[in-house]
Amino acid sequence: MQSFKTLTLFVLLLATGFSYSQEEDQKEERVPGHYNNNPFKQLYEEFSTPNQYRSASGAPGPAYYQQQADYVMDIELDDKNKKLTGYETITYTNNSPDVLDYIWVQLDQNMRAKDSKSPLIVSSGAAPADMAGNFVNQYMGEGFDGGFNIQSIKDNNGNDLDYIINRTMMRIELPKSMNNGDKFVFSIRWWYNINNHVNGRGRSGYEEFEDGNRAYVIAQFFPRMAVYSDVEGWQNSQFWGRDEFALVFGDYEVNITVPADHILDGTGVLQNRKEVFSKEMMTRYDKAKKSYDEPVIIVTQDEADEASTSFDANKKTWKFKAKNVRDYAFASSRRFIWDMMAVKVGEREVMAVSMYPKEGNPLWEDWSTKLVASTLETYSRMTFDYPYPKAISVHAKNQGMEYPMICWNYGRPEKDGTYSERVKYGMFGVIIHEVGHNYFPMIINSDERQWTWMDEGINTFVQYIAEQDFGEKYPDAIAPNKKYPSRRGPAKNIVSYMSGDQNSIAPIMTKGLNTYNFGANGYSKPGTGLNILRETVMGRELFDYSFKTYAQRWMFKHPSPEDFFRTMEDASAMDLDWFWRGWFYTTNVVDIGVGEVKKYFVTSKMTKEVEEMMTARGMKESDLPPLVYLVEEGSDNFEESMRSSSLDDVSSLQEYIMDNLSPEEIAKLKKPKFFYEVTFEKPGRLPMPIIAEYTYSDGTTERVTYPVQIWKTSDQSVGKVIASDKEITKIVVDPDEETADVDTSNNTWPKRKKLGAFDSFKENKIKG
Repeated sequence: MQSFKTLTLFVLLLATGFSYSQEEDQKEERVPGHYNNNPFKQLYEEFSTPNQYRSASGAPGPAYYQQQADYVMDIELDDKNKKLTGYETITYTNNSPDVLDYIWVQLDQNMRAKDSKSPLIVSSGAAPADMAGNFVNQYMGEGFDGGFNIQSIKDNNGNDLDYIINRTMMRIELPKSMNNGDKFVFSIRWWYNINNHVNGRGRSGYEEFEDGNRAYVIAQFFPRMAVYSDVEGWQNSQFWGRDEFALVFGDYEVNITVPADHILDGTGVLQNRKEVFSKEMMTRYDKAKKSYDEPVIIVTQDEADEASTSFDANKKTWKFKAKNVRDYAFASSRRFIWDMMAVKVGEREVMAVSMYPKEGNPLWEDWSTKLVASTLETYSRMTFDYPYPKAISVHAKNQGMEYPMICWNYGRPEKDGTYSERVKYGMFGVIIHEVGHNYFPMIINSDERQWTWMDEGINTFVQYIAEQDFGEKYPDAIAPNKKYPSRRGPAKNIVSYMSGDQNSIAPIMTKGLNTYNFGANGYSKPGTGLNILRETVMGRELFDYSFKTYAQRWMFKHPSPEDFFRTMEDASAMDLDWFWRGWFYTTNVVDIGVGEVKKYFVTSKMTKEVEEMMTARGMKESDLPPLVYLVEEGSDNFEESMRSSSLDDVSSLQEYIMDNLSPEEIAKLKKPKFFYEVTFEKPGRLPMPIIAEYTYSDGTTERVTYPVQIWKTSDQSVGKVIASDKEITKIVVDPDEETADVDTSNNTWPKRKKLGAFDSFKENKIKG
């Protein structure tokens, strides 16, 4: 960087008709050419070319299409044998311009088959100690006999269809090719053994209690159509267990037969409520539809305890219909307590619902349904009014998983009903997060199998806002913290990850299965990045408008990462390519600090440096027009120059003012006494706005945010000249730690003294 003095002289010489000699430049060694590595260059190389399906604005194009898959299913839960049986009819509609000769169906339960290859890709080592249950399951058990047993696949005329199963994907050969607008109707009959999700892990299954009862949370339970799109063609990536799902919207009609004493709820609207509800339950349900402040118990703990001893051999069928959903899930048990309350979302009434065994109390009865309702309010404000009739939170030990209108959540008190702050906030956070997934990706239907961050990271960002909203709405729930202690969201919370070993960090734009540190990469970093955009780069008004535009453009559609990036820029008039590249496509870090601070005073006396440069060029002082000089504090002629250091003493300045400004303009002029040249340095490669807080000798402070474009042509350091009528005593960069700066040791001027171990301990205790 040119120093302020050199730059001033350069401008001076240009103004008087002189220019620098080229001799020194010619002596310098030529720098070899290089690729454009400017962090502000556009993302044309990374982005796909806009087309008729996806426009350059980030909106769906005029020829955008998506397929549809409608399901009619009859499901039976065999509680005695822990087995699920199903018969489904799928109507698949080809809305694409392409001709299809076969279709792909997902068989996610096959990840649990005996011949599954998922365990083989997990690197393992001999642990010095292990939980007894884990040890038995891994080394002593026979292995779980899971996976789909496909009994038949037939077309609408009852003819067998040819198919081949490749692990978790099944290709079905079509009797004839499907053209645009064609529908194909076929049926699949299947069954599988339900896994114990507590001992064997998994996103669904059952938990068995000491009394012999089970609570079932059932998902990925039926063969499901894969997505066919303009981006991927068939999204037929195998399900290895970590990456989640890419699914097709459709309408569902589902009949679920379970033991008669079970309580059940799932995706969609219950069609035969009066058949499966008692009169007392109906009365309570009608009351819940009008209760907006407190949940109404539909099935009490005493009633659940009574049912838990019956083991009724009879069966009951619960019938549901769901419109325009991408998936289906349900929960069933005779041990469930059930409560509901209404929540107003726009012009609609939505039911917030919770189902939980008594092991979840008192936490669940106190807070689960209120968390559901509060979450719907926040997410609807940030995106669009929740379009479904209900949102259900189901208690499932060690679980956190989402489906349309229903999700599984953990958070279990001790047997005596006590619980720690960690358990409480763990439960609060997971309920908000999983209910929030109703928006991302259940409605804004991104490809989870490919881009984890598009549902998990975006959802984590809105979760942070929803947590803060919940804390404000229910202060008693978070006392004595006064503010919800969000784990993810604040920029400083991601620093330890970003500043870690680069060998174990991958860019966010990496397929989830292939990333290191899955939680930080897919959840924390993208969620934090969006929070930085909202609070520091764009501002809430611009960000919220753009974010809502994205949500409303892509609700009930399949967005790609580029659709999100482009929409955020399109709706805000902000070029954010530098941010997407740095935060999402690289593992670069933020590190901005104060490099050097020089103090100057104004004088009418030529400084020695200027005098020497004039002499070197054969110039005399008489060759120059009247000038204003700045002399650096501590320089050779500082003391001499300081004898005439007042603005009023500089005759050239006074002459210019009197000759060129009106009395009104003169009256408004400031009279700075101090001039500072502040150099900001950027050891980190990721640019960010410079947030500088200046403290003055009278104790006042001023905060200035220099836009990120200040780094546009100087990627290592930049300078700013500060004119002030007060002396600057302190400068702090990023005082509120809102940019994820990985090294704050260079953020303060004067430089902080390095603290000893005891002093450092004392300071941290005071901060804590």
